[in-house]
Amino acid sequence: MTVNLLDFDLEGLAGFCEQLGEKRFRAVQLFRWIHQKGASRFEEMTDLAKSLREKLPSVCTVSGLPVLSRQDSADGTIKWLFDVGDGNAVETVFIPEDDRGTLCVSSQAGCAVGCRFCSTGHQGFSRNLTTGEILAQLWYAEHYLRRHLGTADRVITNVVMMGMGEPLQNYGALVPALRVMLDDHGYGLSRRRVTVSTSGVVPMIDRLAKDCPVALAVSLHATNDALRDVLVPLNRKYPIAELLDACLRYLPAAPRDFITFEYCMLDGVNDQPEHARELLALLRQHAGRGVPAKVNLIPFNPFPDSGLKCSPRPVVLRFGQILNEGGIVTTVRKTRGDDIDAACGQLAGDVLDRTNAARRLAQRRVDSVHPIRVVPLARHSRNEEDPA
Repeated sequence: MTVNLLDFDLEGLAGFCEQLGEKRFRAVQLFRWIHQKGASRFEEMTDLAKSLREKLPSVCTVSGLPVLSRQDSADGTIKWLFDVGDGNAVETVFIPEDDRGTLCVSSQAGCAVGCRFCSTGHQGFSRNLTTGEILAQLWYAEHYLRRHLGTADRVITNVVMMGMGEPLQNYGALVPALRVMLDDHGYGLSRRRVTVSTSGVVPMIDRLAKDCPVALAVSLHATNDALRDVLVPLNRKYPIAELLDACLRYLPAAPRDFITFEYCMLDGVNDQPEHARELLALLRQHAGRGVPAKVNLIPFNPFPDSGLKCSPRPVVLRFGQILNEGGIVTTVRKTRGDDIDAACGQLAGDVLDRTNAARRLAQRRVDSVHPIRVVPLARHSRNEEDPA
C-alpha cells in the first residue's frame, strides 16, 4: 500500500524522505510542488533528482478526492461534493468576496454532536477524515480556482474549519492539516486567517492553544445551559461556564485578542431581547472580567425536518443592536450560497450513518425547545461561583 503525501505536514514529509535516504531539502521541494504548484505527478517535479523521481511512484502518491459534483451559486459561491469512500461524501464551499476568498472545509463525514439546527448533524456520523482528506479539499479548490481564473496568485486567503463535522473531535488529523495551511512552503496562510469552529470540546481547545493556535470560533447559540443542552447536546458535558473558561485560557495564545461566538438566530427560541441581554451579561461578566468577544449572528437556514424557523430580520437586527449598544461588537452574517444549499448549517453531503441519528433526532423533535423559559443567569448556572 502506497503512502499519500497529502497526509503529511512538512515534518512528517521530512521523516518520510529520511526513510528513503533523502535529505530534508528534498521534502521541502516535494512540499512546494504539491501545495504551492498543485502537482500530482512526480515527473512534473523537475528540480528533484531523476533517481528520486523514479523511486517515488513505487512508494507514494499525491491523491486528491474524486469530485462527485460542483454547484455554482448566483452569488459566485461554489460548492463541491467530494467522495471519501464507503458511501460517504463531504461538501466544501468557496465563498468569494471583494477582499478575500474563503474556503469552508469539512473535517468529518457527518457529525456526532447533533446540534438541533444543523443539517449535517441530522445525517449522523460515519467517520473522521484523514489529514490528507482534509487537505485535499484545499489542494483541489485552490488549484482549480487558479486554473479557472488564469492566475498563479493565491486565490484562497482564508480557511474556516466550519464544514461538516466537529474539527476538535478529529484532533489528530486536524493539527497536521492546519500546519500545512500555515507553512510558508505550503499555503502560507496567516494564523488570523485560519479559523477552527467548535461546538465546545473544552479539553481540545486547551490542546489547540499549545499545539497550533489559530483563530477560534465557538458555536454558542444559547445564553444559558438549559437552552444550550437542547440546541447543542455537547453542552451537557461541557457547560457554558467551562467553555468560557477555556476561551479565556485560549486567548493568550490566540492570533486575535478576542473569541468569535457564533449565534444561530432561531425564531421564538433564542432570539428575544431578554436573550440578547442575557448574552451581553454572560460575555461581559463571566469570571468577574468577561470574555473579549465578537458575536456573529447567523440567520438560520431552514432544512427539512429541523422543525425550526429563521428569526425575522427586524428581530435579528434588534438583537444585534442590544449587543452593540452594550459594547460587544456584533455582526450579522451575510447569507451566501443558499440557492445551492451551501449556506451555514446546510452542508450535508452523503453519510453512511453509524449513530442512528435519524431516530434520535426524531425523538428530540417531539420535545419542543420553545417552552424553555429564560431565567436569570445565576439560577441556571452550573458553576455557583459565576457572577449573576
